[in-house]
Amino acid sequence: MTETTELILTGCAILALLVMSAFFSGSETALTATSRARLHQSARQGNKRAELVLALIEQKDRLIGGILLGNNLVNILASALATSMLLRLVGETGVVYATLLMTMLVLIFAEVLPKTYALAHSEKLALAVAPAVRVIVGLFSPIVIAVQFIVRATLKPFGVEISNEITPEVHEEELRGAIELHEGEDPEIQKERVMLRSILELDDVEVGEIMTHRRNVVMLDLGKSVDENVDAALDSPYTRLPLYTEDMDNIVGVLHAKALLRAVRARAGRVEDLDLAALASDPWFIPDSTSLLDQLEEFKKRREHFALVIDEYGAFMGIVTLEDILEEIVGDIDDETDVSMPGVRPQADGSFVIDGTVTLRDLNRDLEWDLPDDDASTIAGLVLHEARLIPEPGQSFVFHGFRFDILRRQRNQITALKVTPMESADEKPSLTLPSDRAAE
Repeated sequence: MTETTELILTGCAILALLVMSAFFSGSETALTATSRARLHQSARQGNKRAELVLALIEQKDRLIGGILLGNNLVNILASALATSMLLRLVGETGVVYATLLMTMLVLIFAEVLPKTYALAHSEKLALAVAPAVRVIVGLFSPIVIAVQFIVRATLKPFGVEISNEITPEVHEEELRGAIELHEGEDPEIQKERVMLRSILELDDVEVGEIMTHRRNVVMLDLGKSVDENVDAALDSPYTRLPLYTEDMDNIVGVLHAKALLRAVRARAGRVEDLDLAALASDPWFIPDSTSLLDQLEEFKKRREHFALVIDEYGAFMGIVTLEDILEEIVGDIDDETDVSMPGVRPQADGSFVIDGTVTLRDLNRDLEWDLPDDDASTIAGLVLHEARLIPEPGQSFVFHGFRFDILRRQRNQITALKVTPMESADEKPSLTLPSDRAAE
């Protein structure tokens, strides 16, 4: 064999090794960048290639180890052959030329080009290379296992533990990230993102944060006459009404409007001897710390839509319904009996006049704000928590990137305030007193 023939064969071998290097680089990028969600859906529909890709991804450490081992082998061999070939052609300076030439060839044709293509067609390429990659990973598996053992043994003295286990918290964070990436100007997309985000938060929100407070609950006092209670029930827009005796904490039952109407009709409209307590169902008490997800499951299990919320001391705090939980997911559900009290009134200057009882969760969800709801559930509660005092009408506060102007206060309760988003969320907390108090 002549020297020219040897050089040609060496050049062809280098070219073949560069093609193999491009295959390894593209396969690595495609298999790590492809969407597991779409592959999972394809696998459920019977796509065997998708099942194979998912199986490879499940053993990501062996997958990456096998591909890197193969990639390094072909790159080093190609560089060695190129150095040998150029040493024959130009002498000792061939080492420099080989280094520069192989760096350029590997970078462009074995790294950037295949990885760029793989990023643009990750799923298609992953499905195509999966069978070949499986063979390669299986072939190099013993070496990869040995390498992993050495790596972990080396890192262990430094307190670094390598674990491939993915916790449920990590899965949830990945899902949250995917939801946040679901964005666009289309209002439908924004609604979908809000709903998906709310579903994930059901386990983090307690019923005490969304319940209807006891002061807003329509209740019937059995100490009053039957006529008064029937009139109150018919005037109420609600179908379920708690019954109590002597004290609002002493709830003895829940009266359903249908049961009341049946009894009134059976008596031809005579209600003097009507026993409301006998018509009522037993009250269902739940602690205010119950999560919305658990309560939703309980509603489904008991086939009930209404529960009474109590605190740790057994005091009645309010009510929660199935509709309240569903509204946390899909937003407000208004029907012909609902009382229209949105509590949020946008102003021309970009500010909002808000009732103090409006919840922070509703504001964050509907207005895309990010007010913290760990220490307070309503907008008034947030101001009280941050201000550390009971503010007077006319006082202003700035925190969390918003300006809060107190408009009205009833006793110790903030009933209305004006909230203005600030241009910068880095504003330092501040306090402005009303003019008459400042003069003092």
